[in-house]
Amino acid sequence: MPPRTMPSQRQKRLGAEVRKLRTAAGMTAEYAAALLGTDRAKLSNIESGIRNISAERVRTLATHCNCPDEEYVAALVAYTTSTRGHWWDDYRGRVSPGLLDIAELEWHSTGIKTIQTVHVPGLLQTEAYARSIFAEVLPELPRLEIELRVAHRMARQQVLDREQPIDYVSFVHEAALRMRFGGRRTTRQQLDALLAASERDHITVRVIPVERGSFPGAGHALLYSEGAVPQLDTAQLDSAHGPEFLHSEAQLAKYRAHVEWMDSETLSAKASRDLIHAIISEL
Repeated sequence: MPPRTMPSQRQKRLGAEVRKLRTAAGMTAEYAAALLGTDRAKLSNIESGIRNISAERVRTLATHCNCPDEEYVAALVAYTTSTRGHWWDDYRGRVSPGLLDIAELEWHSTGIKTIQTVHVPGLLQTEAYARSIFAEVLPELPRLEIELRVAHRMARQQVLDREQPIDYVSFVHEAALRMRFGGRRTTRQQLDALLAASERDHITVRVIPVERGSFPGAGHALLYSEGAVPQLDTAQLDSAHGPEFLHSEAQLAKYRAHVEWMDSETLSAKASRDLIHAIISEL
């Protein structure tokens, strides 16, 4: 199979974990390539996510690297399965690779925690609310492009509606709840939808009240994706140039600490719903 021209973040992550296995064991690229029956250039492409690696080769490498963590190895093997045949493939070539990567990350997560300070999280947005956000993008988007992004965002929400939905926890700042994207009516409909979502067993909404003052990570949004094992967690941050995906041990420790702070310092789920009801009554 020829090398890919643009691997997904999931493919890059598998390659990065393969390299981590090899280097942690002190194994040279030349030795690993020979062990896997390939050459150094192809191994480099595997470690960059440009080429596939088979489940058998992952197990072979893990065995020779004396990796004792069977759950971690099994999770890596799961990464080798085909990434084609998912709903987001219908959007390939129509939306940016970064948006496809977010959808794929969410779909394969075992749990998601998000922190939003400006708007309601994407997985809980209504169509009208999402449309109002995309309508303000600079440079201005054509109407068809806006509708395509809205459709993609709505399609992402099926991860919460599938037969085995993920556990989802969203920490939302009170300021985001008071921002009137799309106007008073759209905001009210959005907050009503947020309340309805928060009543579902696998969805939790917690509010960071204005009175709380400063908090860690203020000013940026965070999507923390839990993998099959903690080593495969991912922190995704938004930026003006597209999403950033972070997974080094130090980075994950930092953003786990952010989520832990939110869990201990924000309003309870019930108090959060009470505050959302109060904000709705003011609209």
